[in-house]
Amino acid sequence: MVQDWYIVTIQALQNLWQLFLTFMPKLIGAIIVFVIGWFIALGVGKLVAKILNLIKLNQFFARGGWDEALEKAGLKADVAGFIGAICKWILVIVFLLAAVEILGFIEFASFLGQVIGWLPNVIVAVAIFVVAVILADIVEKIVRASVEKTKVGFAHIAGVIVKWSIYVFAILAILLQLGIVPYLIQMLFAGLVAMLAISCGLAFGLGGKETASDILDNLKKKLKGE
Repeated sequence: MVQDWYIVTIQALQNLWQLFLTFMPKLIGAIIVFVIGWFIALGVGKLVAKILNLIKLNQFFARGGWDEALEKAGLKADVAGFIGAICKWILVIVFLLAAVEILGFIEFASFLGQVIGWLPNVIVAVAIFVVAVILADIVEKIVRASVEKTKVGFAHIAGVIVKWSIYVFAILAILLQLGIVPYLIQMLFAGLVAMLAISCGLAFGLGGKETASDILDNLKKKLKGE
């Protein structure tokens, strides 16, 4: 009886040791792949940020006054660094997926594959938000100046309403891009588009055409550094 238990225990330990010997090369390979991938991702992220700084992307946003608008919306004004960070983390996830596949974790690898497939939607959503912040800043100035010209008051309120309407519009577009409640979002999206079209039409009808032209001319001069 004691001998049987001894044999069973020895066989179990041998099987465990065999599994360990089989798994260790995979683990070492996965660690090497991920560590190399981490340094590559870090380098690419810094390189992208450096290139964008060389073409003066941050200065471009600063000239238009959009860095302040982004900061008010909760986004750091270092646009080049932000884009570099996105590139870095995309590569980190890609190399993590490669490491997980080496280890043979099929379900986790499948999950990471779905995350990578979803990343373009997230990037587009971020782009929509940035464009919305910039557009809201420009349109708010146009509407506020247009209403001030009519001397009916409430120029500040009108500007804030239009700005937040664009924010809501952007949020709906982002949710639609991410596939969250698509049918409801499409209905709200259509309604908001109609409302914005009417609001912009009224603003231009109240003398906003000249104001918009002046604001856009000033913006062009700022972007050119004049």
